[in-house]
Amino acid sequence: MSRTPAPRFALRALECFERDVRLRLPFRFGAATLTEAPQAFVRARIRLADGREGEGAAAELMAPKWFDKDPALTNEQNFEQLRESVRLAREAYLAAGADTCWGHFLALQRDGLVAGFGPALVERAALDALCRALGVSFYEAVRRNLIGAETFEGLDLPAFLARLAPGATIAARHTVGLADPITADDVVDRVADGLPETLEEVIARYGNRYFKLKVAGDPAADVARLVRIAAVLDRLPEPYFVTLDGNEQYADAAGVEDLWRRIESEPRLARLAAAVLFIEQPIARARALEERVGGIPRPVIIDESDDSLGAFPRARALGYRGVSSKTCKGIYKSLVNAARCAAWNAEAGAGTYFLSAEDLTIQPGLALQQDLALVSLLGITHVERNGHHYVNGMAGAPRTEQQAFLAAHPDLYEESHGAVRVRIEGGMLAIGSLEAPGYASRAMPDWNSMRRMP
Repeated sequence: MSRTPAPRFALRALECFERDVRLRLPFRFGAATLTEAPQAFVRARIRLADGREGEGAAAELMAPKWFDKDPALTNEQNFEQLRESVRLAREAYLAAGADTCWGHFLALQRDGLVAGFGPALVERAALDALCRALGVSFYEAVRRNLIGAETFEGLDLPAFLARLAPGATIAARHTVGLADPITADDVVDRVADGLPETLEEVIARYGNRYFKLKVAGDPAADVARLVRIAAVLDRLPEPYFVTLDGNEQYADAAGVEDLWRRIESEPRLARLAAAVLFIEQPIARARALEERVGGIPRPVIIDESDDSLGAFPRARALGYRGVSSKTCKGIYKSLVNAARCAAWNAEAGAGTYFLSAEDLTIQPGLALQQDLALVSLLGITHVERNGHHYVNGMAGAPRTEQQAFLAAHPDLYEESHGAVRVRIEGGMLAIGSLEAPGYASRAMPDWNSMRRMP
């Protein structure tokens, strides 16, 4: 693969917008229940050293009670935290002068989930603009190292990036939230919009074989709910695969070990227990990186504790085996963590350390497509997807925007029940159309339909 010097660029303008997202079903994770949140959008214009300019964009849901779970803060205060993060990132990028993508990342990335939200959003928009200015896809830009990555922690990042290869499909891992109905008997008031509401209906409609099951920190109650879920999943004639997500609800490793002992001792969970791939961030972040988790007989990964470039190595030293990839935490951090896994696995054995692909109720359009392109390039074979389930597709966007994305990405989207939405068939997402000039999108949102970020 040809290598060319990574172009340097300066951010010339950055506009920030919002659009409200209302959920069709409440999404309960941990101690929070999400019913609505604004989606942040940024539009960036960059200028290269040779005078060429490019325009790019990115989007991310401003989910409350995930970045900062302080119960004393209102949802609106959580939103304002994330807005301030975007504003600070905008100011920093505009003042930074010319650099490569990697140079901007190293200089402007910030520790903390809230503090890192803005830089993660802006870096994607800037990369999109760079790809469009150069006429290359996201995949090509990364594999040819047009982002300018250098040796990091002794890792030969350019060589690692050159070996990456995206796929044309990826499995969708369905999220079963704590408030989700499992069977029709659980439904009190139907939304009745024609879309799946229960786990049974989801499987019948989308054909999922990968599932992410939320647990709430009470071992007895969690096992009782898992038994009800297993009664549905065990009907599948094909193998199925499960991850458990604690969203920080367990106080310590002992509580997680207790949960697993109960799971293993429950005969009705025999098949589900064998299907568990890993357990995601079960321990509250205040304690998660203070004690070992090696006594839990399934791989444990960090998610909310992944708040800095150094978090994953610290977690590894305590027995954690993996870390989540989320675009809201930064695409370059995901690339670094993937390179770390490759290097560590060369010593420990293939598959010992890994990245998982997790969701933040990502919405169709820019946010979904950029996340899918990243995790596909990383070689991850299944990705948590829940935005299509809890939200009514692109119904909140103008009709012209919906049709633009459908026309640009007919493999990924379909039109049904009055809106353009994600197409999942046989549990799989088709993403071949994401390989296009720019960062995974041949379409752009309708900027005039949004409000300016305060």
